[in-house]
Amino acid sequence: MDTQQNTALTRALAEVPGPLPASGVIHIAIPHTDRFTVVGNHLAQHPDLSCTAVGIAVRIQSLPQGVEVGIKALAAHCREGEKRIAAALRELEAFGYLQRVRDRLPSGRVITRTVFCNQPTALLRPRRPAAPQHPAAPAPRPAPAEVPTSAPARAQAPTSAPAPAPAQVPTSPPAPAPTSPPEPDTSAPQPVPPPPLFSAHPAPLFVPLVPPPTAPKPPPAPLPRPDGLTPELDRAATAFLSDLRRHTPQLTLSETDVRQLVPGVAAWLERAAHPDAVRRALTTDLPHPLRHPAKLLRHRLTALLPPPLPGSQDMAVPDRPRITVTPFQTCDDCDRAFRSPAPGHCRDCREHRAHRSEATRTAA
Repeated sequence: MDTQQNTALTRALAEVPGPLPASGVIHIAIPHTDRFTVVGNHLAQHPDLSCTAVGIAVRIQSLPQGVEVGIKALAAHCREGEKRIAAALRELEAFGYLQRVRDRLPSGRVITRTVFCNQPTALLRPRRPAAPQHPAAPAPRPAPAEVPTSAPARAQAPTSAPAPAPAQVPTSPPAPAPTSPPEPDTSAPQPVPPPPLFSAHPAPLFVPLVPPPTAPKPPPAPLPRPDGLTPELDRAATAFLSDLRRHTPQLTLSETDVRQLVPGVAAWLERAAHPDAVRRALTTDLPHPLRHPAKLLRHRLTALLPPPLPGSQDMAVPDRPRITVTPFQTCDDCDRAFRSPAPGHCRDCREHRAHRSEATRTAA
């Protein structure tokens, strides 16, 4: 059997303007008349977004206002799982396409609104305030052609005799001619309407989380320095930095870099850090390729600086308040145990002895 030919595709290829490329994709662009969404190339060809994030962004952009775009709502209509959809939403949020805004309703309830911007970089451009909408004044009506101008008529009037007035014939009063509406006075100041409540370009609801490339960067943290750079610390730090290339060839430093990094290593050694521990902190998990070894060592010496060791007084446990415990004693008469700082008699025996002494004094 012969291979079936797609005549529709052949006809569409014949209508493509220009010569067809020998390799690569060939676009057959058929204009949409309904159910289409405009997507910018900054999103479709984003170099840092995954294809899943681009697809989720296009799907969200095609949905109407008010449709739920949460993780579970998207997972119910997409083949991707909730984990992939959550990761894609985090990517879009990191690049400013998606933002979750907390808003308080007039009733006091706090809700979370999901805002999607199809072009987040446009929000960083300065926007002009919307000009107030003034009603256009109606154009003045042109004067009738048969009405002569008054100035030339008055200039020529003295040269000719005035025409006699026509005789008045008693007839019925003529009907009043329809009067045209008075023309507006364009010289008078027009009332200015109040500015509109909502401008044509409202303020952006959010600012992308990714700063623009031209944003000023914070200054780097200063390199740590020891309390006192003694000659012994200086010599040990210099020897340590010069010896790094024997263990890690990528960390071959110049003499200038060594002199600049000596205070940072001296601060570690002053805090009783062992040289092997410092070497592991500076040489573990190096990037490949390593272009600026001195900058990497400066960052690690600053960011990973350990705290100073506590002294013996700092680790001493404070004395707890002592509680005095009254010891047990044995009564000399009844051998009952009772608490008392000194040996003697219990309470009952003391009362019995006091009662007997009182009775003896009374009998005497």
